[in-house]
Amino acid sequence: MTHPDPLMAPRPRRADAARNVQSLLAAAKKLFDEHGPDIALDEVARRAGVGNATLYRHFPTRQDLIVAVYADEVTLLCEQGADLLESESAAGSLFTWLESFVIHVATKRALAMAGTADAAQRRTTLFDHWHASMRSTAQKLLTRAQHDRAVDSDLTVDNMLALTSAAALAGSGTDHARQLLRILWRGFAGAQALP
Repeated sequence: MTHPDPLMAPRPRRADAARNVQSLLAAAKKLFDEHGPDIALDEVARRAGVGNATLYRHFPTRQDLIVAVYADEVTLLCEQGADLLESESAAGSLFTWLESFVIHVATKRALAMAGTADAAQRRTTLFDHWHASMRSTAQKLLTRAQHDRAVDSDLTVDNMLALTSAAALAGSGTDHARQLLRILWRGFAGAQALP
């Protein structure tokens, strides 16, 4: 039996593997949103159009897949924040990002918890990384809004995120969480109107 020469491995296979990962993440995100993180992994593979072996090659455990999906969500949230820094309105940028953040916390918390349920140390490490990324994004948007005098200069990023997270967790759904954020915004902005 002959073995393929590793130097002759075709480059498209790497591109195919990357596409498979993206297809799996997209399918898993949609299914997790629709049915929660306990959906059968066979269904994720089927929806992505790949075999189970491909799924397990990239994501050996359910937790690996959940963590990858949640990490992708955090990345998208932070990328949105970076894009908003280029927007004209500092107040509008901060408020838009906080709306996305409140929806993220309200809808993705169970996913984050499910992906880190099996190891306390892993949870701490991953949560620290995710929180640091979101905090850094929020700080940049807040600093810009404070520079423009759009929000209270005494507002700290930690207090802003804690209150916004509380609104997400206290809300009876995303619409209610967004209403609570609008009430909080009045306190964040002081005399400023909603953007």
